[in-house]
Amino acid sequence: MERTQVAVIGLGAMGAATLYQLARRGVDAIGIDRFEPPHALGSSHGETRITRQAVGEGADYVPFVLASHEIWRELEAATGEPLLEACGVLVVAPGSGASSHHGKPDFVGRSIETARAFDIPHEVLDGAEARRRFPQFVGLASDDKVYYEPNGGYVRPERCIAAQLSQARALGARLRLRSEVTVIRQEGDVVRIGVDGDEIVADQVVVAAGAWTAPLLGPPFDRLLTVSRQVLHWFRLEDVTPHAGGPVIIWMHGTGDEDYFYGFPPLPGDDRLKVATEQYVAATTAETLDREVSSAESAEMRRTHIAGRVAGVTTEVAQAAACLYTVTPDNGFIIDRHPQQDRVMVVSACSGHGFKHSAGIGQAVAEAVTGGPSSFDLTPFSLGRFEMSPEWHAS
Repeated sequence: MERTQVAVIGLGAMGAATLYQLARRGVDAIGIDRFEPPHALGSSHGETRITRQAVGEGADYVPFVLASHEIWRELEAATGEPLLEACGVLVVAPGSGASSHHGKPDFVGRSIETARAFDIPHEVLDGAEARRRFPQFVGLASDDKVYYEPNGGYVRPERCIAAQLSQARALGARLRLRSEVTVIRQEGDVVRIGVDGDEIVADQVVVAAGAWTAPLLGPPFDRLLTVSRQVLHWFRLEDVTPHAGGPVIIWMHGTGDEDYFYGFPPLPGDDRLKVATEQYVAATTAETLDREVSSAESAEMRRTHIAGRVAGVTTEVAQAAACLYTVTPDNGFIIDRHPQQDRVMVVSACSGHGFKHSAGIGQAVAEAVTGGPSSFDLTPFSLGRFEMSPEWHAS
């Protein structure tokens, strides 16, 4: 039997951040993962993740991303690793008609409102001005609505996770890697965790297991969480020059949540453009995910979303990868105590927009489980918002 104050289960985006923040506070903590993070088997890989401070998903998220930027800059200073690239972010929507992103209509308008409310530097452009300034995006219509955030950009997920885990370990945290948790059971004021035939006893547990959360915890998470397969594509560029140093783009070109794509500028020394879209129709599981990406999938991605919009993207697929989204019914996060086990805190279900917030969420969760003062309001991410939903009461 191993004893600890706090055990963190799952060391992807949220778990690594939480373990690091616990270690910073001198908490005796152990982190457990069935793989060896950073890895490419969950939701925290793919070289780059978008970060934007004026969060169109809702103002409740903004404190997390603002804190995350500060934490990543601190980690860069401590480790010498480049983690955050502020290359700018463009968010584009049609000039007329409906559009939606992550279940939120008028996402550009919501981003503008949030930027103004939090004094986040930004510009509001039309498509003509955006095309003049960023000519690599040839398909921008003159009346498109465009939000530009110069301090947005991307973070490097694998490096962020590795930096936080290395710092956590240096501060005294223990790691149990390649170790599968099979049971979590609260007994009185402790939680017993079965790990590969061993037992860890913790005062509190943080579950940040992403797509493995529902199988591990059961009800109500097995009814609230849906896992979907997502695909990332890297296409060769005819000429890197127009794209180098350019902004990240989020481009809604239709009415539905799947009528959009996002893309990144090539990394230094690279001649590939990473692009992706999202799909929520076909569900999967962490264990049954089809990790092979067909050439037909990449060709369809280019034909439907990229051709005629982004200049110089060849048909050559340099790389493709599958990953997982774990999504709630309202596309929001869950950061709350387990309804039957009050010493178990459940974090994540990022719903496709979590990595940018992860470092700040790690801070918020560490404050919550240690009982310290916090500047974060976790109420909007409680399980209580689902209690009247069919998913909560399904048998």
